[in-house]
Amino acid sequence: MTGKILHITRRLFFLLAGAVLLAFNINTFVNAGGLLPGGFSGLTLLIQEICLRYGRFQVPYSVIYFILNLVPAAVCFKYIGKKFTLYSILIVIISGLLTDWMPSMFTNFLTTHDVLLSAVFGGLLQALAISLCLHADATSGGTDFIAIFISEKYRKDAWNYIFAINCVILAIAGILFGLDIALYSIIFQYVTTAALKVLYKNYQQRTLLIVTNKPDDIFKNIYKLTNHGATLVDCFGSFGKDTRTLLYSVVTASEVKKLIPVIMQIDPDAFVNVLKTLQLNGRFYQRPKD
Repeated sequence: MTGKILHITRRLFFLLAGAVLLAFNINTFVNAGGLLPGGFSGLTLLIQEICLRYGRFQVPYSVIYFILNLVPAAVCFKYIGKKFTLYSILIVIISGLLTDWMPSMFTNFLTTHDVLLSAVFGGLLQALAISLCLHADATSGGTDFIAIFISEKYRKDAWNYIFAINCVILAIAGILFGLDIALYSIIFQYVTTAALKVLYKNYQQRTLLIVTNKPDDIFKNIYKLTNHGATLVDCFGSFGKDTRTLLYSVVTASEVKKLIPVIMQIDPDAFVNVLKTLQLNGRFYQRPKD
């Protein structure tokens, strides 16, 4: 019972921290540079600017952001998980309201007008905020809903596809409001995507090729630590002229770091090759989100 409470507390802490950082980033680096962040946050700001420039009226950020998230949230609620989606909706609500209501005393301190600095550091802060949400087994909403749905459904890293969609949005912004801001915003989004790949790796897979004399012991530990299976193939070493076993397994990128020391402890003579997995079809264990 205590462990469950600690897990929920940790999850809520990461969730709230991520939501606050998302709102803070929009009210500081994004606004200082006139940038458009990735996903529905950028689309929301774009719609706000269009309404203000061409319609002469102001629409609250939270109203547009909530409407845009309705369909992706419904899809994730059905296909990904109920708790996962509800926690994500909580992030969307908190970050949306804070973006409109965050006191100026917390945002006016940023006086830099260097757009490039705003793009780089804003992108890093955005990646940190999103990764906190993902570590809480939730998402910051919008295109992150879509990316995780693709990752869960098709076992593919979807962040590059989301980056391409964002570039389309920025092209529209460039036509309407000027090319400079669109180009700086692309830098912002690229930094976010690159940093996020470093900060959060649970949706990336790695293939382990392990040549060993102790395949059973190694497999037991892989299964114990990750719940992933393995395929064993008899092989013959051309250098040592001996018979060994090739153990083939696919795990998440975040699990590799804890597996390698265990493998080498079991068999110091093991030969381990780690390969990046671009696409995976078939049965692959995913830790439940609910």
